Amino acid sequence: MSQIAEENAKQQANPEEPQPEAEAETQAHTENSQPQSDNAADQTDEQTADHTAEEAGGPVLAERDSLKDQLLRLMAETENLRKRTDKEIASSKKYGAVGLARDLLASFDNLEKAVELIPEDKSGLDETIKNILIGVEMTAREITTTLERHGITVIAPQDEKFDYNLHQAMFEVPTDEVEAGMVVTLVQKGYQLHDRLLRPAMVGVSKPAGQAKSEDK
Repeated sequence: MSQIAEENAKQQANPEEPQPEAEAETQAHTENSQPQSDNAADQTDEQTADHTAEEAGGPVLAERDSLKDQLLRLMAETENLRKRTDKEIASSKKYGAVGLARDLLASFDNLEKAVELIPEDKSGLDETIKNILIGVEMTAREITTTLERHGITVIAPQDEKFDYNLHQAMFEVPTDEVEAGMVVTLVQKGYQLHDRLLRPAMVGVSKPAGQAKSEDK
């Protein structure tokens, strides 16, 4: 009993001294609150670092997007240039002989006229003259074959409908035997290279005979 009385007296003499259990609880609370403070500080530092990185990366991203746009534009221009160059090369191959062909048409016309004057029966001719005429005919056939091989075709619209894209009307022929607007006379052959006109065919076109009489009156 005396020992218990002494402990009570000590507690009454020092009321502010914490009990052992209270000290343990206080220490545990302090230890638990310390990591939470450290975690909060770490999160704040991370947010600040992310915000700083975003601010620093803004100009970099803008420059990247600008370079990407320039690259795409350059690629598109290069592709358009390639297509245009391929088209020009193909057109040059296809129509490169336009000037030469037009210059040769007059000479070929004269050659055809000479061939038309050659008689079919050459038995009575001198052997030298006969061989010359045969050579002229062979030359005309070879030229015709060469022109066709390079895409040059003849426009000879006899008894065909008049086409202003390919024909040139030189005069009108009053007639009721055919319908109006038909090619009844071929004055000169025309030529075209693939789908490009070299020279229109010069023709005479039919018109109703009654219309001609009324115009004369």
